[in-house]
Amino acid sequence: MKPALVLCIVALLSAALPVSAQTPSALRLTLDEAIQRGLATSHRMAEIVARGDAADAVVGERRAASLPQIAAQAGYMRTNHVDAFGVLLPTNQLRIIYPDVPDNYRTRLDLQWPIYTSGRLDALERAARIDATASADDVAALRGDLRLEITRAYWALVTASESLLVVERSVARIDAHLRDVRNQLAAGLVPPNDVLTVEAQASRQRMLTVQARAVRDNAETELGRLVGASPGTPIETATALEGAPADRGPLEALVDSARRQRPERAALVKRVDAARERGRAAAAGMKPTVAVGGGVDYGQPNPRIFPREDAWKSSWDASVNLNWPLFDGGRARSEMAETSAAARATEERLAELDSAIAADVHQRARDVESSRAVIDAAADAVRSAAEARRVVGERFNAGVATSTDVLDAQIALLQAELDRTQAMANARLADARLARAIGQ
Repeated sequence: MKPALVLCIVALLSAALPVSAQTPSALRLTLDEAIQRGLATSHRMAEIVARGDAADAVVGERRAASLPQIAAQAGYMRTNHVDAFGVLLPTNQLRIIYPDVPDNYRTRLDLQWPIYTSGRLDALERAARIDATASADDVAALRGDLRLEITRAYWALVTASESLLVVERSVARIDAHLRDVRNQLAAGLVPPNDVLTVEAQASRQRMLTVQARAVRDNAETELGRLVGASPGTPIETATALEGAPADRGPLEALVDSARRQRPERAALVKRVDAARERGRAAAAGMKPTVAVGGGVDYGQPNPRIFPREDAWKSSWDASVNLNWPLFDGGRARSEMAETSAAARATEERLAELDSAIAADVHQRARDVESSRAVIDAAADAVRSAAEARRVVGERFNAGVATSTDVLDAQIALLQAELDRTQAMANARLADARLARAIGQ
């Protein structure tokens, strides 16, 4: 087959490939877009929202316990045959009082309504409502955690991409220097070992390029997982890494804001109240309850009708019932002790969280402050290293500097640029952690 024909067939087959078989298009995201997409596709968020729906359903369950309960009942029972019993009337007729009816059918419409429970059902409903609102705070807390996790993954990808660009620029510079050294070797101006030294450094920086690309690919995969992108989808970041985070205000104001806004703290406060309500419900278990009941029976035979007849008969009943547990083996007291201990445990968790919030805000604020100083120092280092590299390059071209001097300047510039990239990423992460610490 001719080569031209082969190339034509390959081109036609490539054009006929479905879109899904081709490389997926790059997903370009800003930080806010990544956060919104990650929150929308998070399975953890869907799980905790479902738990919140379950807590809302418990509220309806507690409320329904205090409402009238109406049930329809039906049954069939087969009994053995018995001798019919009756009495002889003065008219010489036999009056059957207990007939032989082996087939017994029963239907009932039953009503039960607890009209007074000493506040037990009301307390349980209030506790369920408080738990439901605490579940909403749990959703907000997880949203903050996911926001921080996505932000960390986003800046990790930005840092890895910037580091890869820095290393690639360094490789380009050292390749240019290697050409200059080889030209000088050809002219007899430098010994061969200078070329070998530059070649070794060029190989090392190519190795750094491979490692930087692997780090970037891993960061891209992690961010793709968090934002719900299919595996292998290229991601491009659209938010620049340049600049330091803005000042968020005085430290004491940040601590006060954190105590007001942290959803974890709001959830614990509500769960303390819910535990107290359950304690009231447990205490009400030792008090009397009043309920009304009633119903309509329709059966064949109806046991409420005397004498029994093999016929469908109806009857009704209504009742008021008082229940006062005088002795329950200590069940109510144990339940009260359990709820009291749960409330104390939640209060201690709240106190521990308050102390942790203050320390967390102080630490994160100091991290942000130090990151700004590190960015300034790293920027000065890059400027100095770039100028030193330029001066050494000119001296090398003039023949008054060695190749080793150029390599040292190259390495210093590479390290300074990597340090600046890492410093800016650390500043962004420190600001994100501070935002999470104050509940934003």
